[in-house]
Amino acid sequence: MPNRGQSQVKNKRRRSSKVSRRLTVLNPDAAGIDVGAREHYVAVPPGRDEQAVRRFGAFTEDLHKLAQWLLQCGVRTVAMESTGVYWLPLYQILEDYGLVVKLVNARHVKHVPGRKSDVQDCQWLQQLESFGLLSGSFRPEAKICVLRSYMRQRQMLISQASRHLQQMQKALTQMNLKLPQVLSELSGQTGMRIVRAILQGERDGMKLAALKDRRVKSTLATIAKALEGDYRAEHLFALRQAVELYDYHQEKIAECDEAIFKEMQALETRAVPSPTPAPPLKRKKRSRHHPLPFDSQAELYRIMGVDLTRIDGINEATGQLILSELGLDLCQKWPTEAQFCSWLGLCPNNEISGGKVLRRGTRKVINRVANALRLCAESLLNSKSSALGAYARRMRAKRDSKIAISATAHKLARLIYRTLKYGQEYSDIGQAQYEAKYRTNAIKSLQKRARQLGVQLIDPNPPAVVVP
Repeated sequence: MPNRGQSQVKNKRRRSSKVSRRLTVLNPDAAGIDVGAREHYVAVPPGRDEQAVRRFGAFTEDLHKLAQWLLQCGVRTVAMESTGVYWLPLYQILEDYGLVVKLVNARHVKHVPGRKSDVQDCQWLQQLESFGLLSGSFRPEAKICVLRSYMRQRQMLISQASRHLQQMQKALTQMNLKLPQVLSELSGQTGMRIVRAILQGERDGMKLAALKDRRVKSTLATIAKALEGDYRAEHLFALRQAVELYDYHQEKIAECDEAIFKEMQALETRAVPSPTPAPPLKRKKRSRHHPLPFDSQAELYRIMGVDLTRIDGINEATGQLILSELGLDLCQKWPTEAQFCSWLGLCPNNEISGGKVLRRGTRKVINRVANALRLCAESLLNSKSSALGAYARRMRAKRDSKIAISATAHKLARLIYRTLKYGQEYSDIGQAQYEAKYRTNAIKSLQKRARQLGVQLIDPNPPAVVVP
């Protein structure tokens, strides 16, 4: 049996070991907020107020009181969960009061069981933030946030307009009018002319077919034959309403375009004027689906200082998305291009446990920029002259199309980061030079491997020696 002195020594050792294992408080002036639709629960460090946890309403007056109470308690940093869009007004008001706000992902703080109430949630956030264990979500600067809101609103209107276009196609199908089958695009000039003429009462197929544009490949007889159908009143009624709703959304899209152009003109110019005339921008074929009505490529060059569309696969729409979603100062948010690609979810993420690889592949991340880069990478599979196209096809032959698209999107993300960081234009070396460089590197790798195995490689077709 151990004596009393030995037990006291053991207890002291246990207490000292517990103290040594305690986490160091890095942010003593941190607060945590559990955001809700009707009320917010706020926790401040113990000892700052008689009531360390308070409940505030969600009205604007309550949000100002919340911010003032945090300042009275000496709070400098605030951590809150990204719950829907309820956090946005509180986030903006706290920033106006000079507080450093950190928006955290709810998945990253919900792994500890037993904390199911709002009071415990805000206390848990405050504790994690005080120990420096939380990483904030990315949010661009205020000017870029405004531009991003307009761009997302425009994309929402485009998706809603496409639904009404599908309703138009459904009404035509119910009347057995095969217009979508003879035209490549119903929303084009020819399609909308014929649809509006039908709504005005025209039923003669040849007269309707005469409205076609000269670029339409279908003949007049084919279009007239496709317009023979059963013009019922109920289907014409549905078609008329679909056209009216489609036109209404087109007007709202035009209003968004004006707001986007105004916000882009307000951004500062980064393009450095040079005494020598600058090389002309590499013009690419504009997208047929709702392009911006102004020269967005020139505006992007003025704002960014570089032409991202010189990178194969990147068009004006993708460049506009990169500006509105990421902003300009990528190096401040992501110090390295590896961190940038990790945030996009395009880099490999191998899960290893016990020396065994459990899962390979990329992380599941919902990111607009990453999705756009994957679409750009998919288009590069058909590029027969660029080095990026050759890389994409080589990866597809090595693995499969899905992995090739992710790998090419990863390479595009790195090129975008380097272009914006160093301000240098991208120059394509071409498919032939890329394949020659790849062949040279492959030969060097084989020669190195052969030397390690004690084998000598012999080229069956050595280059010809020219005798002077």
